[in-house]
Amino acid sequence: MRGAAKYIWLFIVVAFVGGFLLVETSGLLGRTPVTPTTAVAIVNRHEILYNDYVQQYQNDLQNEQQREGRTLTEDEVRRVQNATFDRMIMDVLLQQEYERRGIVVTNDEIKEYAQFAPPPWIQQSPDLQTDGKFDLQKYRRFLASSYARQSGVLAALEQYYRAEIPRRKLLEQIGGGIYVTDAELWRIWQDQHDSAQVSFVAFRPQNDTALARSISDADLRDYFDKHKEEFRRPGRAVLSVGQIPRVVTPADSAAVRDHAIALRNEIMSGAKFEDVAKRESADTVSGQNGGDLGRGGKGRFVAPFEQAAYGLKVGEISQPVLTQFGYHLIKLDDRKGDTLALRHILLRVQPSDSNQARIDHQADELSRLAASSEQGAKLDTAARKLGIKVFKVVAFEDEPATHEGRTVPSVSAWAFGGAHAGETSELFDDESGYYLARLDTLVSGGEPNFDAVKGEVRQAVVSSRALDRLAPKAQQLASVAAKSTLETAAAQQKSDVQHSPMFTRGTFVPGIGQFNEAVGTAFGLPVGAVGAPARTSEAIFVLRVDKRVQADSAAWVKQTAQQRQYRLQQLQQQRVQMYLQDIRQSAKVDDRRKQIMASMRRAES
Repeated sequence: MRGAAKYIWLFIVVAFVGGFLLVETSGLLGRTPVTPTTAVAIVNRHEILYNDYVQQYQNDLQNEQQREGRTLTEDEVRRVQNATFDRMIMDVLLQQEYERRGIVVTNDEIKEYAQFAPPPWIQQSPDLQTDGKFDLQKYRRFLASSYARQSGVLAALEQYYRAEIPRRKLLEQIGGGIYVTDAELWRIWQDQHDSAQVSFVAFRPQNDTALARSISDADLRDYFDKHKEEFRRPGRAVLSVGQIPRVVTPADSAAVRDHAIALRNEIMSGAKFEDVAKRESADTVSGQNGGDLGRGGKGRFVAPFEQAAYGLKVGEISQPVLTQFGYHLIKLDDRKGDTLALRHILLRVQPSDSNQARIDHQADELSRLAASSEQGAKLDTAARKLGIKVFKVVAFEDEPATHEGRTVPSVSAWAFGGAHAGETSELFDDESGYYLARLDTLVSGGEPNFDAVKGEVRQAVVSSRALDRLAPKAQQLASVAAKSTLETAAAQQKSDVQHSPMFTRGTFVPGIGQFNEAVGTAFGLPVGAVGAPARTSEAIFVLRVDKRVQADSAAWVKQTAQQRQYRLQQLQQQRVQMYLQDIRQSAKVDDRRKQIMASMRRAES
């Protein structure tokens, strides 16, 4: 039963949203204040209803799940929910902007767009192609057919254009009137193609415990107030997690390999590879297409898979090939040079039925023990009785938790979904095992709290003051170097002179960094000159420019037209993006999702 739980749960979720949720949230059962008219968000006084939000994110979840070919984790569900929520917010803001600017859509405009500007999903339709290219005349004949009306295509097109045309009009208004001068294009070319090589002495602060102790809380508070935005952080949760891993034994791997051999024998005896792939492959995306992986060159797949594929003859089927994903049967359909057309059948290596039954029984026992214990001690009690190791993880809002380089699924989304400190989660599961989590601490994101980031503030102040102490020494070396050489000045202070490779303004420079004052100094000094100390957030540098190569102006002239077009598109996109960000930031958005989830959790408890 537990092995099929993820699929049963998906069915329950859909049924819950489609039917029971409407009853539960209507207030008829009297268990929660959430009703069909409850607003999940208020955007500049416009309400987005909770039920509309649920319906849209459920549609998005189903689409995402079909693309992935598997059940999504809670972290992935939360990512989809956030994307849906943000899109609905932006749709409201755009509609308000259309009204403010008087942007409307007429029926004649829709007809014209439909005739001359079909959407991408229409242009990609195989039925509207001729010789591999979109056929406009074939498309227009289709528009005039009764089938287009009866099948709902015309209604879908109208809905698409009523949303798309005002968006295009807005973007034309925002992104119009941009002009790019030759001087700007030449400057960009120089930034990309001027290069320099420098010698430098770096003054880096050392750990100074006495300096750290000398900084008062008043100093820290003053620095925090002046640099508050630098300490803005997402929500942070500390969790204790117990795991029951799905351990795969050598016998499990051997059983899957034997099954792969049996499938190969079935195909060699006359069964179609495509039919077996549809029936057996764990890669549901390619499996639906008979295992088709498309056509491509080297570098598409992991090394063991690719090595086996390039060793096949056209029409040949490989022996079982083991990768980190499981065992593969690979068929080579066609080969032109290094370009291969491939199919495969994937069989994942999973615990045997008996091994899985043992793991499921342990998971059931973990869930039972947790449910029968006091809330704060649930995890500790269950883990102690079952001998399960408990580990700590730090999770950040809207990001999956990780432990020792591996993702711990679902616990982060649960922690930031209305849980409170001391609460123990339900039992989560994925392909790697079962997880039970306890939320130990939770710090909300948004406006930074001084006490929460006090340690980081102290480090920043210590670093800043340590650089202040190094500044006179750096200035002394620069003064001596200007009268002699950088090497002489460095020798007097017993400092090392380092040498950079050639670099451009945008290159990361070993020992110096990227996009900082030191890199800028390298392009502002004459060759052979030693400049004044250049201070970055991590060090102070005294540099000498040893070599510089100027950008080729003749090469620039040859590509100016293409560069201008690219720059215009870039500036238009930037202006639109900034405009959309501005209306989003200036909007009054009351996000009530957490309050609703907390209310529903309380009603369930």
